[in-house]
Amino acid sequence: MQIESFQNALLAWYFANERNLPWRYNHDPYRIWLSEVMLQQTQVVTVIDYFNRFTSAYPTIFSLANASEDEVFKLWEGLGYYSRARNLMKCAKFVVSEYQGVFPNDLNLMLKLPGIGPYTAGAILSIAYNAPVPAVDGNVLRVISRLYESYEDISNPKTRPLIEKIIYELLPEDRRHFNQAIMELGATICTPRNPNCNLCPVSTKCKSFQNQTVSLVPVKLKKQKKTEHGVPVGYLTFNDQILLIKRDGVGLLSGLWGFPAIELEQGSTPDLEQQALIDWFSEYLDISVTLAAPLPLGHVKHVFTHKIWHLSLWHFKTETQVFVDLPQMKWVTRKDIKDFALPTAFVKLIQKSEKGQLSK
Repeated sequence: MQIESFQNALLAWYFANERNLPWRYNHDPYRIWLSEVMLQQTQVVTVIDYFNRFTSAYPTIFSLANASEDEVFKLWEGLGYYSRARNLMKCAKFVVSEYQGVFPNDLNLMLKLPGIGPYTAGAILSIAYNAPVPAVDGNVLRVISRLYESYEDISNPKTRPLIEKIIYELLPEDRRHFNQAIMELGATICTPRNPNCNLCPVSTKCKSFQNQTVSLVPVKLKKQKKTEHGVPVGYLTFNDQILLIKRDGVGLLSGLWGFPAIELEQGSTPDLEQQALIDWFSEYLDISVTLAAPLPLGHVKHVFTHKIWHLSLWHFKTETQVFVDLPQMKWVTRKDIKDFALPTAFVKLIQKSEKGQLSK
């Protein structure tokens, strides 16, 4: 393949077809970093509004470094994968304290920042600083695999260095736009299913297109099946007050406000779910509760990276408004719940619950 011809064709296509995205208005490393963190595991169309709200609330890395966890989590609500938000705050504080708010223009230093891996580091360095570094995400893995008709398993971590080596050889002087162009090609043309090869600017240079093997490449072996769990959730009320707890810093949903929830084996019975919550209130709050409704107020299924939760919302009442230090807790009114960063799973559960029941 003639590399210069490939570079020119791809860049010309990109400049004519790039999507109008808010993080592309300039080459500010803060905005690039923020967008890349948000785009992990999340579609572009979803991220746009979150990005605009975030940059409005925190226009600089200094303002984000000074923000409270609850404020950031509330803005992040609905994006999921809250470990990204935690690392976002850790990274902001680190860059401000160690680099005076300026991201380092060095790959080794960049990789030492909280929450930044090889792809995010490559994206920031190449787009913000035009550094000669590849940025290999899922789109790039797919494009390059098809371009060279590679049958290496792209879910295998050993494949990424092979693709990065190829990108190093392909990089032109304009690295910032070249890396974005490959990602854009994968996102809009060279898609996982039904790629539009007729509109691809480099199809004549693509071995998979030439050999009619596009549907076979890339190779991605199936992941291990997700485990499924029943998760009873306790909606506890004292008069018109509702109990919220802040989960500790371990496990799923750590550091977030929500309702008590217990992960059980899939297929657990209603009696077992009720008793598990009653035991939790007794053990952790030393409080007696009574069931306010014989059936769950709602059910919802929520899918995480490695497991599936089948949540059910059980309404309990108590005659004692207890307060403890751990877990952190608050008694709030129904309308005040919206002010807290609840996990998406709980938000969906409330929305699915029977109309009018939660206010009683």
